[in-house]
Amino acid sequence: MPNRRDPFEEIEELFEQLNSGFAEMSREFDAGGAGTGGGIHVDVADADDEIVVTADVPGFDPEEIDVSVSDRQLRISAERSTETESEDEETQYYRRERTRRAVSRTVSLPTDVDEHEAAASYENGVLTVELPKAGGEDGTDIEIN
Repeated sequence: MPNRRDPFEEIEELFEQLNSGFAEMSREFDAGGAGTGGGIHVDVADADDEIVVTADVPGFDPEEIDVSVSDRQLRISAERSTETESEDEETQYYRRERTRRAVSRTVSLPTDVDEHEAAASYENGVLTVELPKAGGEDGTDIEIN
């Protein structure tokens, strides 16, 4: 009888290939990749009486960024849409390009914060959110200055 390959061995090899592919995709998501436009990278610091969150959000205007806090969770999201039109009369060429970029990040805060006293500022692509420590239960949006 000729040497036959075990069909279950082929199935196991297929599962191994799939698992390694999913593991690589998972690493991309964890790094903020995979279509998110790079994600939002944050630093969370305990500055005695407040928690300071610094986030890199380059390429967005302050009006395009939303910041909210609720239940010890800080959510930062930004979205921008751009349309470009150009027309070349010599070749009768018309082009319209649309791009949309959206990123978001939710950060678990290490302690309760006073959500109503929170402040945010945005300068040179860096968002800084200052959250005074306290015991707050209501969720609230934070205005960016």
